[in-house]
Amino acid sequence: MMLHSALALSLLFITVSSNLAIIIKKEKKSPQTLSRGWGDDIIWVQTYEEGLFHAHKSNKPLMVIHHLENCQYSQALKKVFAQNEEIQEMAQNNFIMLNLMHETSDKNLSPDGQYVPRIMFVDPSLTVRADITGRYSNRLYTYEPQDLPLLIENMKKALRLIQSEL
Repeated sequence: MMLHSALALSLLFITVSSNLAIIIKKEKKSPQTLSRGWGDDIIWVQTYEEGLFHAHKSNKPLMVIHHLENCQYSQALKKVFAQNEEIQEMAQNNFIMLNLMHETSDKNLSPDGQYVPRIMFVDPSLTVRADITGRYSNRLYTYEPQDLPLLIENMKKALRLIQSEL
């Protein structure tokens, strides 16, 4: 009787642990939902506060993308952003990445208004880089699909500024 219950218990344990392994495996494979389509291979932080923490700790700039799902301009930028290998590679390796569909309490992230799409850079000293702008004087931090070369240049500029200011 004792042997029988020990055997049953060990079978139960094996079943539970193998099912657990399957669940864990499935979780690792599922796409990164925080990407919201901006790049599934990028590690995205969930909140602005988390982004600031990681930027400071890792000495990497934080790139904040403000966007909305129902905005055609956000969708158009997202499509080319996700397909651009150079941007994806830099985002994966050199930046702390955050995309937001809501405004933060930090007014420095909307120096010229709350519009989308809007891309801001925050350096590891936690300074919002208002000096890294796009090409439109009425919306300084917006980028359109044809502006990707400028966005790439601005990502490189954000990295250079860290090097020169340390």
